[in-house]
Amino acid sequence: MQTPAQSSSTDENEITLGIGMGPLKFGASMDEVRALMGEPEEIEESEDDDEFEHQAWNYLEEGYSLYFDREDDYRLSCIETDHPGIRLYGEAIHGKSPEEIQDLMKRHGHEQSEVEKMDTGEMRLSYEKEMIDLYFDEEQLQFVNFGVFINDDLEVQWPA
Repeated sequence: MQTPAQSSSTDENEITLGIGMGPLKFGASMDEVRALMGEPEEIEESEDDDEFEHQAWNYLEEGYSLYFDREDDYRLSCIETDHPGIRLYGEAIHGKSPEEIQDLMKRHGHEQSEVEKMDTGEMRLSYEKEMIDLYFDEEQLQFVNFGVFINDDLEVQWPA
């Protein structure tokens, strides 16, 4: 029998733009995240010269980094993952090409994207309004960074 931690539930790694991933919802407190995920393997504090003071909780085995901004009372505001089971709109996206991702996003009404080649040779595909960055290496999606929505007045839009 599988333990809950190893559950192969597809919802667990389903990204919901602006809301979170699986049971992890943006706006969750550190205690709520700890109750869901357990203790992180590593906690990183932001550098003094960082624009935003934050803590990153790294769950290396699961392939998640969870970000809590001081400005938001240390509520969960951003998730970064390279989990091989990540899904978006019900589709597995790890390893997909930039074109496949753009096609998926277009089918769901997200047309505005920006592409940037990094110095390291990787490529970033960004959807600013949707608050998601997708990182590719050799035409394959490696990891995703996505966060809570922010409106035109730069106000955080916590999910209800």
